[in-house]
Amino acid sequence: MKYFSLNNNQHKSNFEDAVIRGIAPDKGLYFPERIPTLSKDFIDSLLDLGRHEIAFQVIKEFVGGEIPDEELKKIIFETLDFNFPVVPVEDNISSLELYHGPTLAFKDVGARFMAGCLGYFIKKGNHGKATVLVATSGDTGGAVANGFLGVEGIDVVILYPKGKVSEIQERQLTTLGQNITALEVDGVFDDCQRMVKQAFLDDEIQKKRMLTSANSINLARWLPQMFYYFFAFQQLQPKKKKLVFSVPSGNFGNICAGLLARQMGLPIDHFVASTNVNDTVTEYLKTSEYKAKPSKATISNAMDVGDPSNFVRILQLFENRYENVKNALSSYSFDDEATKKAISEVYQKSGYLMDPHGAVGYLGLKQFLKENIDFEGVFLETAHPVKFLETVEGVINEKVEIPEPIRKLENKQKKSLQISNYEDLKGFLLD
Repeated sequence: MKYFSLNNNQHKSNFEDAVIRGIAPDKGLYFPERIPTLSKDFIDSLLDLGRHEIAFQVIKEFVGGEIPDEELKKIIFETLDFNFPVVPVEDNISSLELYHGPTLAFKDVGARFMAGCLGYFIKKGNHGKATVLVATSGDTGGAVANGFLGVEGIDVVILYPKGKVSEIQERQLTTLGQNITALEVDGVFDDCQRMVKQAFLDDEIQKKRMLTSANSINLARWLPQMFYYFFAFQQLQPKKKKLVFSVPSGNFGNICAGLLARQMGLPIDHFVASTNVNDTVTEYLKTSEYKAKPSKATISNAMDVGDPSNFVRILQLFENRYENVKNALSSYSFDDEATKKAISEVYQKSGYLMDPHGAVGYLGLKQFLKENIDFEGVFLETAHPVKFLETVEGVINEKVEIPEPIRKLENKQKKSLQISNYEDLKGFLLD
């Protein structure tokens, strides 16, 4: 499998080089030259297959033999050692819980898979030591820190916006030490992401460090998110109606992976991109014009993205045709008050507790089902509610039980370095 840059389709790379680079030299995101088609026999046999076999069959063509099958199966086994349950919440509505991994967030899958792939390529000895440079608006930092902790030949540098991630999220990325360094940025997520992109284009830094990204712009972080949709589809058989997935969307990597799974042959009828007030894509689907905006802070902070990086991949998936995108994807935007109200009402009615991101996904699904009664729907619960303890407890007026992985963080000391601008980041990377 070859990958091309979305800024220049003449620039091509194999899987290994694309993962090592993270982003193409011309600043473009990598995209597969072709989309593999899964056989009808494979789709029909999903009920009889285990998670690891499903994941292997879905991802193997994208890896293209660059990781031997047995090694790839080992990476998948170590990535997927927890469950992905579909939980009924209301008539016609279920939650796909993606928070049963080590950092209680959906990004555990992509971070662990990428750590396995990158670790394999580094061990081959062709690249030297690598520095994973990543910006986080919440859960990416903790998942990447945990996934890469202690991986030989790899340093991890995480940028996060000061005061704009939850206390638990901050502890998960600042307390590990070893090969993990956290940089606390005086700004918002978009500032962090901008600095990371600038560093990748800085020749002075590139001469000193081999940088790669662990945001969902990296193929090895983005592609394995397809697994969720296969695991959910497997649990939903037999289907009673047409199927829609509502995905809380910030940088649009997760929903893009779902749309890719659909393109490969997984029978999902529609997707909903549910956003908070950072509604760039919602507005695009109304007007056909894409206008990036400064991000706004919300209680669903991992979605506080005004210019989602992965949306360009969605456009490519649909041949940059607005009508094609609109036929497969709807989008709705909700503010914090609506999000809190949804958390409260669902908890009172069913006892099911959502985090703010899952609540936005729930709201988007409810809105879609109002207009499309011939569908059944699944919304993604992307993080454990405890990661947003203050918000959730304030809404339901009850204490939330703290899971063991979080209790272990309580007595660990935060270690981070303060930076204000790109020059600070550059100075750190060159030191």
